Amino acid sequence: MPRLPEPDWVSGTSNLHPTRFDTIFPKGLATAAVDRLLHHAHVIVTEGRSHRLAEALDGRGVQPLATGEGG
Repeated sequence: MPRLPEPDWVSGTSNLHPTRFDTIFPKGLATAAVDRLLHHAHVIVTEGRSHRLAEALDGRGVQPLATGEGG
C-alpha cells in the first residue's frame, strides 16, 4: 500500500471484520494492514439487508460469463 500524505483519503469496503483479516492474509500482513488502515480511520459500520445476499439467495448472484466463438 503506498504511503499517502495525511490530507488524502482512501475508501474501502469489506464484509469481514478487521479482526478476521488473518483468514485471508498471512497473520503478520493482516496485523500490519489493519494497523495502517485504522490508524487515522473513520470507520462507518452499516447494518441492514444486503442486496447482494438477497440476489444470491434468489439465484441472481454471480452470473457466468457468456462464451462465444472467435476470441
